[in-house]
Amino acid sequence: MASPGAPPPLPELPERNCRYGELQYWNQRYRDAADSAPYEWFGDYSSFRALLEPELRPEDRILVLGCGNSALSYELFLRGFPDVTSVDYSSVVVASMRARYAHVPKLRWEIMDVRTLGFPSGSFDVVLEKGTLDALLAGERDPWTVSSEGVHTIDQVLSEVSRVLVPGGRFISLTCAAPHFRTRHYAQPCYGWSLRHMTYGSGFHFHFYLMHKGGELSAAQLALGAQILSPPSPLTSPCFLQDSDHEDFLSAIQL
Repeated sequence: MASPGAPPPLPELPERNCRYGELQYWNQRYRDAADSAPYEWFGDYSSFRALLEPELRPEDRILVLGCGNSALSYELFLRGFPDVTSVDYSSVVVASMRARYAHVPKLRWEIMDVRTLGFPSGSFDVVLEKGTLDALLAGERDPWTVSSEGVHTIDQVLSEVSRVLVPGGRFISLTCAAPHFRTRHYAQPCYGWSLRHMTYGSGFHFHFYLMHKGGELSAAQLALGAQILSPPSPLTSPCFLQDSDHEDFLSAIQL
């Protein structure tokens, strides 16, 4: 038995990074952690609250992608943003979250693949994701040159995000991926949004990307987006830093 005040046990890590993109892995992980406390990728709510809340309004219809067993959706409710729908393709974790937050019937939990969202166009004012895109890209061997399959997967997600957002809606992405890895994915004119980047955290910084539907990308961002078709070779080898999170996707990528 763990001693009082001891940190919760770490989840079992997959033997290969590509398993982060497999439903079977997540179903088993959530079965094993059915009674565990929420697991937070890239910081808990307090660590990015100052960046997030100014972008939200109490009446916003909010969609959380790849919710896992994070407390993010519940924290939003507690902070005065009650219209929150959370999706995950793991039926195991969705059932667990419905049971955990049964006392908050306003929170909705749906089994859904983020690549094919089952909502009508223009259903949400805000779409949030924290670590979901990182999981989908975790199997990439070279973060500088993402495979065509990886590019297609992220495009599927972002196309769906743009579709379900209302004009003027916001897409917010929290990730460990720095701009030289992630901006080119977001900076595609077909999504019809502008792009801002901020950081949060102490010591090791995580990244907060904000996209406004109906805005425009800068010329520099469009140039970065064009690199998806012909990614450049890095001038220097990337430096991988280990942060306090035990699952840092970038430092785990096998080069």
